[in-house]
Amino acid sequence: MEFLVNLDVDDLERAIDFYVTAFGLEVGRRLGDDGVELIGGPAPLYLLAKADGSPAYAKGGAEPGSQRHYTRHWTPVHLDVVVEDIDAAVARAIAAGATQEQPTVTDNWGKLALMADPFGHGFCFVQFLGRGYDEIATS
Repeated sequence: MEFLVNLDVDDLERAIDFYVTAFGLEVGRRLGDDGVELIGGPAPLYLLAKADGSPAYAKGGAEPGSQRHYTRHWTPVHLDVVVEDIDAAVARAIAAGATQEQPTVTDNWGKLALMADPFGHGFCFVQFLGRGYDEIATS
């Protein structure tokens, strides 16, 4: 099994610049005019150009909230990016255009920084400390 990560963006070139700069990824393949594969992480990241206001699912419809928008939005699915130096990762992402939504917090398992990319997608940087999640794991 393999996971692929797909992110809708309204400006493909700006998204390439952000993800290459913020995460150190590289362009793998261009998939026509509306898609780019970024490589260098644990799973390929596919940036897919989708217009602001376009239907957010295949059947479309005028249901409230069913259109794409690229202001900050919430979804129960987001990326956690494990890093060795959270302060450096946060600084690099902010310089590339990300927003840090809350101050970095430290727990006994590690550090966590809640972030958002320029396209409204939330993500977190995680820096494990000690035994990482094993510090709080129960059987």
